[in-house]
Amino acid sequence: MAGQFSETKNATKEIQAICDQVKPNVGKYPEFIAVKYRVQIVAGQNFIIKVHVGGVNYIHLSVFQALPCDGGQVVLRGVQEHKTEDDPLVPF
Repeated sequence: MAGQFSETKNATKEIQAICDQVKPNVGKYPEFIAVKYRVQIVAGQNFIIKVHVGGVNYIHLSVFQALPCDGGQVVLRGVQEHKTEDDPLVPF
């Protein structure tokens, strides 16, 4: 439904590709593997993505992807560090 975030879903190749695009802006981690995500349909898409960054460490990314007709640009909006595997994906 437009305007609301989806339920939490398992990450896909497409979600990993989005993470790979913003990784240079996030920092250096031994791993950078998308695990879970939520999406909100707006004039584009907002994503909250859980990323495994090594060991028991996770981060959450807030990412916006513009519509293809607007260039499809991917923009990192925020990062939450010190997350765990069990932390829920909450919009921030």
